[in-house]
Amino acid sequence: MQQFIQYVYLILIILALVMLANRLRLAYPIVLVLGGLALSFTSAFSHVTIEPESVFFIFLPPLLYEAAWQTSWKEFYKWRRVIMSFAFPIVILTSCVIAFVSYACIPGFTLALGFLLGGIISPPDAISATTIMRNVKVPKAMVSIIEGESLLNDASSLIVFRFAMAAVITGQFHFGEAVGNFFLVIVMGTAIGLAFGYVFYLINRWLPTTASIEIVLTLVAPYCMYYFAEHFHFSGVLAVVSGGLFLSSKRQKMFTYRSRIESGNVWANLTFVLNGVVFLLIGLQLPAITSQMGDISLSSAIGYGLIISLALIITRILCALGASVFTRFMSRFITVADASPGWRNPFIIGWAGMRGVVSLAAALSIPLMATDNQAFPYRNLILFITFIVILITLVFQGLTLPWIIRKLKPVMRQDVIPDHEQEMILQKKIALTSIQYLEQKLQTDGHLSDHLRNLQDRLKIEMQFFTKLLTEKDFTIQNPVKDFQHVYLEMLEQQRKTLQAINHKTEFDEDLIRKYLTLIDMEEFKVREKLNEEG
Repeated sequence: MQQFIQYVYLILIILALVMLANRLRLAYPIVLVLGGLALSFTSAFSHVTIEPESVFFIFLPPLLYEAAWQTSWKEFYKWRRVIMSFAFPIVILTSCVIAFVSYACIPGFTLALGFLLGGIISPPDAISATTIMRNVKVPKAMVSIIEGESLLNDASSLIVFRFAMAAVITGQFHFGEAVGNFFLVIVMGTAIGLAFGYVFYLINRWLPTTASIEIVLTLVAPYCMYYFAEHFHFSGVLAVVSGGLFLSSKRQKMFTYRSRIESGNVWANLTFVLNGVVFLLIGLQLPAITSQMGDISLSSAIGYGLIISLALIITRILCALGASVFTRFMSRFITVADASPGWRNPFIIGWAGMRGVVSLAAALSIPLMATDNQAFPYRNLILFITFIVILITLVFQGLTLPWIIRKLKPVMRQDVIPDHEQEMILQKKIALTSIQYLEQKLQTDGHLSDHLRNLQDRLKIEMQFFTKLLTEKDFTIQNPVKDFQHVYLEMLEQQRKTLQAINHKTEFDEDLIRKYLTLIDMEEFKVREKLNEEG
């Protein structure tokens, strides 16, 4: 009971720190890690630690599933080559660089231990980067690449980690066997995810489910995919990602409108809490990690951590710039999404390589004993270096990323229609489709009710408005549109007050009043989302 209350306190602390981050206009993962670091010097939460099994099984599946659910298939496919290069070759190359750097600078460190460390710290955490980028104007493609990379790089790094771990424990490494197992783990993990995704799709599609059942099924699905794949020693990460991407593409067929709205709210709040907990727990690990350093001095360990952090940052930036050069070269032979990416956008993507909880959980999962009689070599040092890398990349790169974005001014793709123009085209198409349907209805039935005729007249006025804007390219009229939106919001507030006043009368059903209040909330949500997008 006492432990449960402490976790309640932790959640309240998380909420306070996130509010502080919003006030300071900082990405909340940075503030949470620093807040956890400050809390670690107190005795109140000193016993709260990260259990690797908890992170890998409790936290990782839902976070990956939600990220896959939010990923645009269109954007993922458009940037598939860049995403794949960052998720697999660059992660493996980074692991190799870290292996040789750590082997060269740490006395007694073997290459197998170097690859183990490389597999731990090679995958960036996208949550921090995308949280920062939402507050700074960047091209949509950049966010899509980072989000797509985050779905796959955990899988490749954990596979490297698994093979390096086996090499350290057994003292043997067979390259041919490792390559074969690498592809087997990837292919079978993906296949298991797709198979489970199809099963859950059939359940939602054909069985008499309700909105509540469908939401619970979305919560259960990632755990089933992850557990089944890991049980047979395949990639649970890729199982969750592939299954999540498949189900995401089928959401319009699977779910009712109510399920889509309610599940979105459930998942948004769930992932917010899970992310908050894991980032705070990262900061809380410092006392436990430093107390296990043993014979290695703290200053030496910090020095190793700084060197490896620098190597990691430089390697990612060089890989990102190298990928840009390679893309330009390959554009002579194949069609690529962006034939001239330049250096600004790749540099920003390289700088956005912040490490997170997966790296720390992987380090913590290293066993205490390598064999029956010997302790695992350099386990505590690996754990400390991982913590230093996370702290430096998350805080230093995270705090400087907005400044770098503003200074470099990332290049926007010229072939993309501006968002405000896209929105007008979409609204015009929707209005045109609606008018055509009503005209067809009039021809079929011979008449329309007064309500439908009013709707038809309103749609025609909207059509004329959007046609004029798109024809004349006169987007200066946005100010009157914003004025309309602000007045509309005030009108909704008046409607809300009227319903609340009516609710005091005993002859009116409160459930019915709440229904209309919910409709007003949904209408306000749509208007405010438009205002936020327009800045």
